[in-house]
Amino acid sequence: MNTLLKCLLAVALVASTVPATANEIKVGYVQVDKILQDAPQTAESGKKLEKEFAPRTQELDRMQKQIRDSEAALTKDSLTISDTDRRNKERDISNLKIEFQRKQRELREDVNLRKNEELGSLQDKINKAVTAVSEAEGYDLVIYSGVAFASKKVDITDKVLKSLGKK
Repeated sequence: MNTLLKCLLAVALVASTVPATANEIKVGYVQVDKILQDAPQTAESGKKLEKEFAPRTQELDRMQKQIRDSEAALTKDSLTISDTDRRNKERDISNLKIEFQRKQRELREDVNLRKNEELGSLQDKINKAVTAVSEAEGYDLVIYSGVAFASKKVDITDKVLKSLGKK
């Protein structure tokens, strides 16, 4: 059974067991993708990661320029240098390319790891903000992810974003 169906069954079960004289259940919905896109913490996290990995990115840019310059010099000088010197320069360029690819792969892996760490931290903040808004507004049930439709009446995404913006 999928998550949406379980949530709907739970709501239906709770709703059917509540006496008609009791207050209605207050349900809310949160658009997590909108929060991840619009939350101020998302932009802060992006800037933080960019700053953290800027030196390594610059090093890769420098290496790439060095490879291009070396290849251009080899092409230019290929007719005037000996075969041994040409092979040595080709080997040096090949080694430089291998080193560049290794560093590029390591950077990509490290960036992905840090992005996941930042995303986990942001998700914790979002969950706390959803809980705070839900408790402050008296919601009995708040649903996110896997919802096929939610009316504007139950959408509390903007309230959660406002709550995240305060912190």
